[in-house]
Amino acid sequence: MSEQATVQSVRANLSNGPVRLFRNSTGVVQGADGRYHRFGLAVGSSDLIGWRTLTVTTDMVGSKVAVFVALEGKSETGAATQEQTAFIATVKDAGGIAGVFRSVDEARELLGVK
Repeated sequence: MSEQATVQSVRANLSNGPVRLFRNSTGVVQGADGRYHRFGLAVGSSDLIGWRTLTVTTDMVGSKVAVFVALEGKSETGAATQEQTAFIATVKDAGGIAGVFRSVDEARELLGVK
């Protein structure tokens, strides 16, 4: 399966219940005025951005929190760039859920959902 098909499959199959995922396309486009404009969250940011809702069980019993999610889709042979690896590490260091997936099952594992 191609990287694009894998990313679309994960977004379609896992963006429900406690998880919400949005496609984050990044790049540069030249406008009619000749100027270049960057789009997307940031250089190296993951293909899918969103959150996973969790219920806090000690200090804030019953409260829900949204944990930031950044998932990078790759084909069977694809590898994350240095910028993508750094973005994933930054999200994890801040307490978010982040990683590389090559299938819906790998994405489920990263998210901790069935």
